[in-house]
Amino acid sequence: METELPVEPQSLKKLSFKSLKRALDLFAPSHSQFPPPNPESKKIRLSYKLNAEYGSIGSTVAKPSHVKPAVQQVPQASTTLALTGPESSGDLKKGAQNELVVVPSSQPKGPGDGSFSGKSTTIIPAHGSSDRNLSTAALMERIPSRWPRPIWRAPWKNYRVISGHLGWVRSVAFDPSNEWFCTGSADRTIKIWDVVTGNLKLTLTGHIEQIRGLAVSKRHTYMFSAGDDKQVKCWDLEQNKVIRSYHGHLSGVYCLAMHPNIDILLTGGRDSVCRVWDIRSKMQIHALSGHDNTVCSVFTRPLDPQVVTGSHDSTIKFWDLRYGKTMATLTHHKKSVRAMAQHPIEDCFASASADNIKKFNLPKGEFLHNMLSQQKTIINAMAVNEDGVMVTGGDNGSMWFWDWKSGHNFQQKQTIVQPGSLDSEAGIYATAFDVTGSRLVTCEADKTIKMWKEDENATPETHPLNYKPPKDIRRF
Repeated sequence: METELPVEPQSLKKLSFKSLKRALDLFAPSHSQFPPPNPESKKIRLSYKLNAEYGSIGSTVAKPSHVKPAVQQVPQASTTLALTGPESSGDLKKGAQNELVVVPSSQPKGPGDGSFSGKSTTIIPAHGSSDRNLSTAALMERIPSRWPRPIWRAPWKNYRVISGHLGWVRSVAFDPSNEWFCTGSADRTIKIWDVVTGNLKLTLTGHIEQIRGLAVSKRHTYMFSAGDDKQVKCWDLEQNKVIRSYHGHLSGVYCLAMHPNIDILLTGGRDSVCRVWDIRSKMQIHALSGHDNTVCSVFTRPLDPQVVTGSHDSTIKFWDLRYGKTMATLTHHKKSVRAMAQHPIEDCFASASADNIKKFNLPKGEFLHNMLSQQKTIINAMAVNEDGVMVTGGDNGSMWFWDWKSGHNFQQKQTIVQPGSLDSEAGIYATAFDVTGSRLVTCEADKTIKMWKEDENATPETHPLNYKPPKDIRRF
């Protein structure tokens, strides 16, 4: 006896194709048939269009009594709105030289017939018309752009190159007194440099892997460092030695930040967790877990949200420090958020990814706009000063300078690798402005530290502002 095979259920794709075929068989013959013309509906549509587009213009001028309404004048082909003068119509009075009337391109079919056979109307300025009678294109150009126009900014130039590290320079931080700055490198050392002269003041050793994060306290004589060796260290700058270590990370520590008002430290790393430490007791207060990948950027605020983190999982999270829980998650980026920069004065911040650079509002995280061009590289570092100059550094050695308010990219620089280095060692890993915002320090893959300042000889004439407002309003 033969056994019946089980009937396999049809897939959803096959069922949708069957339904589509049935619909085509039913309605395909009527696709090429047009509905019968309705002169009355055409008349109403054209009347409404004329009143909606040109009603406000026509109401500002007085029409002569012998000119019929626009709907009653019926040309056979197309119609044009013309600004007629006495030379175009001998019946018009001299006082009605700048009037908007409907001029038929051919004779009407008959009185009372309201059908139009044309498809469009245009405004044609007559000779000798005043400035207020403009074409539609000119009127559209007078509409102000929603984008704020950027102010002119002087270009930045490199004025000093500092050599001394034996590996990639991965991190930088400035002293609150603006007398020195420190850099951390893949050679496992921290070096302290004089801001004015660029001379080496001190070298600190203690890490056994590259140093990816540095921060200098404004309240104490402490400096904090974090590296790939899973260690977070507190340095006493009066004794120049490590006085505390914070243990808890399960992998390398990539970023580090200090709270401006409270004695706590925040670190994020490859274990996808941002950890909150008490500076003095070395205790871990919170483990802010929620990211799916490496936490590579963090900054803190005195108000809610007190912690903002960016991750390789392409999200930005806002955290409440009191409860250690997520307040909001921003999913605007499509790729890793490797760098963030908070404006020192305004309540907003920018985040950088390989897809774009975006600005967000604080405290709620509303999206403001994208920057007006794309750097098209992996952006490792960004910084902004009080004057509204933002700089971003990429893996390919490109440095782009932006106007913070408008998002206009006013300068693009390409770093030059040192002799003996490979062209692929042109990456920029860290950037920071000094306290005044007049100096910029970049840490690069060719083992050098470069210092930048504005070109004092530049003028708007020598370096004009080439700005075009964007056409894509959807950026807002």
